[in-house]
Amino acid sequence: MSKLPKEPPAGEITPPALYLRRRELLKSAALFAGTASAIGGGLVWLTGGAARLSAAGAPGGEATPLGSAAAPPGPPAAGASSSGTSSRDPFVTDEARTSYEDIVSYNNFYELGLSKSEPARNAGRLRLRPWAIACEGEVKKPEVVDLDTLLRWFPLEERVYRMRCVEAWSMVIPWLGFPLGALLRRLDPTSRARYVQFTTLLDREQLPGQRSDVLEWPYVEGLRIDEAMHPLTMLAVGLYGKTLLGQNGAPIRLVVPWKYGFKGCKSIVSIKLTERQPATSWSRAAPDEYGFYANVNPAVDHPRWSQATERRIGELRRRPTLPFNGYAEEVAGLYSGMDLRESF
Repeated sequence: MSKLPKEPPAGEITPPALYLRRRELLKSAALFAGTASAIGGGLVWLTGGAARLSAAGAPGGEATPLGSAAAPPGPPAAGASSSGTSSRDPFVTDEARTSYEDIVSYNNFYELGLSKSEPARNAGRLRLRPWAIACEGEVKKPEVVDLDTLLRWFPLEERVYRMRCVEAWSMVIPWLGFPLGALLRRLDPTSRARYVQFTTLLDREQLPGQRSDVLEWPYVEGLRIDEAMHPLTMLAVGLYGKTLLGQNGAPIRLVVPWKYGFKGCKSIVSIKLTERQPATSWSRAAPDEYGFYANVNPAVDHPRWSQATERRIGELRRRPTLPFNGYAEEVAGLYSGMDLRESF
């Protein structure tokens, strides 16, 4: 039986919409500054390119197996490290995986609702086929690519990554997808490409949360191009051997395991390479609280949540948060010479 709490403690999280509206009220009244806000493996195996989504026409609330990758990964090996940091392979952690039930029922996806449970309730509205992604901007080979074409181009890989939310909860998720860098290389970036901007579908019928004004829609996120090209960065189309559900960002989403979860743009319809750093949704809403980089950093607290420890979903105790979410050996070099308190 899952130990997943229904919701975080009421005193821990102020509803984001309420907080942001209060923030605007305080600003417009020229009172005083508000202080809070909200938000929010090595390669295990290659599927050999044979795995293909078989969910043509499936709504966002139904997952289907992904061919030969359908078998869920086994439990951690006996004697596995309790630190969660594998010394063998950065694409897999030997920590216990979060249960499938918890991963698909405890979600931040404001486009489908502001509470943790609303995204799963509303995900059936999301139509997953046809689905295309506009690959554009500073690339020599721009094109609009059908999702199934993407899946023919790139073999699916399974990677077991830690996921850390800025709200100080975390999961371990066996994703299925392919490296973002493989797609970017195929698009052939120009010499002016410095950043990559990701945009979520804008459709208030399919994504009823976009009827609220909690954020400026559509949701936009971004990475520096070297972050986007890093081998750990992937585009996911499934988890636990099944297609992604709507509440998890179906049919395709960004996964950057060393950054806070809100960087993982969901239900992507545009990937645009740019010369200038893109303005992202959360940094536009609260630039002093949600930086562009958003690297997991236990030394830099969010105004509302200490980042020193985290609560792993399915566990009762808290555990220390690791710099870069445990991926420092692989990615710290990307930020050499930067003050990560300033560039948070």
